[in-house]
Amino acid sequence: MVRTGLDRWVAEGFAAIRGKKVGAIVNPTSVDSRMRHLADLLANEPRVKLEVLFAPEHGIRGEAQYMVAVDEAKDARTGVPAHSLYGSTVDSLSPKPEWLDGIDALVFDIQDVGSRYYTYVYTMALAMKEAARAGVAFYVLDRPNPIGGTQVEGNLVGERYRSFVGLFALPNRHGMTMGELARYLNAQQQFGAELTVAKCEGWRRAEYWDRTGLQFVPPSPNMPTADTALVYPGMCLCEGTNLSEGRGTCRPFEQFGAPWLDSDAVADQLNKQDLPGVRFRPVTFVPGFDKHAGKVCFGAMIHVIDRQLFRPLLTGIAVIQTARRLGGTRFCWRTDPYEFVADIPAFDLLCGTDQVREGIESDWPLQQLVAGFEDQLAHFLSGRSEYELYV
Repeated sequence: MVRTGLDRWVAEGFAAIRGKKVGAIVNPTSVDSRMRHLADLLANEPRVKLEVLFAPEHGIRGEAQYMVAVDEAKDARTGVPAHSLYGSTVDSLSPKPEWLDGIDALVFDIQDVGSRYYTYVYTMALAMKEAARAGVAFYVLDRPNPIGGTQVEGNLVGERYRSFVGLFALPNRHGMTMGELARYLNAQQQFGAELTVAKCEGWRRAEYWDRTGLQFVPPSPNMPTADTALVYPGMCLCEGTNLSEGRGTCRPFEQFGAPWLDSDAVADQLNKQDLPGVRFRPVTFVPGFDKHAGKVCFGAMIHVIDRQLFRPLLTGIAVIQTARRLGGTRFCWRTDPYEFVADIPAFDLLCGTDQVREGIESDWPLQQLVAGFEDQLAHFLSGRSEYELYV
């Protein structure tokens, strides 16, 4: 059984922050093995003074959908003031200096899913940067990477394509925990934070979530299971198109479709590519909200049959390529502003490059679409090893 950083702190009676005035960045995953929320634990701990809470995307208690600004208010359960770290402007993504006045420590405890698009890593990084400026100690309560820490995939985000789904040069599937990413970014970006990571106990890099003995708490409304997290490093690319990525259904990101596709043709074409570790099954679904809400969508469901061989990014790119080939002019790229950026296509922001989109438009072979990614990945791997906390 794995113990998270929070479980270790609970066992130690929050010794690391006793006597301190504390702020905490939390969401629904910030619970211990008894499902007690960190905000509640801190509010009831007499040796710690919880001064303020900070809400990332989706909110402290998970009440907001994706790309919906989080309101500022008091937390209903604790009565502690809560500030939003996900508003309607870029400036809203970082804590204001006055919010850090009077606190000694800022604690971050949020479950990640192992993919660079997931915004919590950037909330952590920006908060760590501001904590360093304010002279506030920064603590990360670590949790396992649910899709393992040995497999990595993808390219590094180019400078031009930096956004809140790719703020730093990380690969699509990074294979790190939040604690490791904090150490890596603190050094690489020279934040200069007084950083302490409370490690997990008993977790090994090769382990997926189902080996941890922990309960999976959905870290966002459309990340219901660890299976969702496994396909997410590739299937999140659907957000940059007019394909439904299954939002508004019970299996988001594990299925995709559109009213103008042919389910049998999609599954057949993808299965013929013999992508590693995966098979596709024709499906029909009606999203309850988001893209094509209330309309019948035809597409496929992804069935991972060997997660060691499975390459989620390659699979996601193959899905987009196949949908465009079969959909013709009915397929299109997302053109509205995405994660506070209006002048670069959302798909390019997600890819961290325009190579994939332009290659799909030019009908390149699948392997050519990811040409050069391995070299970029090798550069990342050579620099991350000294910040790893687990074997």
